[in-house]
Amino acid sequence: MTKAAVIILAGTEGHENAGYLVNGLETAKEFAETEGDELELIFDGAGTEWIPELEDEDSDYHELYQAVRDDTSVCDFCAGAFGVEDAVADSGLVTLDDHDGHPSVRSLVADDYEIITF
Repeated sequence: MTKAAVIILAGTEGHENAGYLVNGLETAKEFAETEGDELELIFDGAGTEWIPELEDEDSDYHELYQAVRDDTSVCDFCAGAFGVEDAVADSGLVTLDDHDGHPSVRSLVADDYEIITF
C-alpha cells in the first residue's frame, strides 16, 4: 500500500502550468486507480485558481479531474487569497486549514504520505 499526497501549486497562467496540472491529475489518477493506495489531492497556493475551471463541464480537464475529485481538497487560506473562495464553496470540496489556515504538510509526512508537488 502506498500513500501519496499530490499537491497542485501551479496557477492557471501559461501553457507550462497547464502541463503541471495535467501531470498532477494524471499522477493522482494513477494512485486513485491502484487498489490499496491512499491518495490526497490538494490544491494549494495559486493552484486553487484551477477549481472554477475544473468544475466547469466544458473544461478540457474536467473529465480527468472528475476521476480524482473524491480525493480532492483545497487550501482554505489560499482559496481566499487567490479570489476563488466562492467557487470553492460552491464546489462543495473540503477546505483544509490545519496549520495557520493552510493544509498541514507535516501531518501528511507524519502519516507516511509521500509528498509530490506540481
